[in-house]
Amino acid sequence: MMPGAAAFAGDQPLPATTPRDIRAALIGEEIGDFDREYRQTMAEAADTLDLSSVLAMLRRWQRVAWSTQDDRNAHQHMLASAAQLNAGHPVTTEPWRETKARLGL
Repeated sequence: MMPGAAAFAGDQPLPATTPRDIRAALIGEEIGDFDREYRQTMAEAADTLDLSSVLAMLRRWQRVAWSTQDDRNAHQHMLASAAQLNAGHPVTTEPWRETKARLGL
């Protein structure tokens, strides 16, 4: 049985499931990247009459939206770290063993 709407009440945001919801959850340059890819993928789907690439694109962006909704600051930190790496700058890291210990795992 599917849970009712009351099961989703509380502090947790509802998962982004539509293109509009996914886009609303994105931040910064991700919004423009999403818009460009969405328009391109939709145009290709219109030509090929095949929505599989649209669905795959939305699933991928949905994961980005979930990451953003889960912890916006951590997501922004990840984007900044990726930008530093792409620019050839070093990024401070820690061994997995220390990360697990810090998280109590």
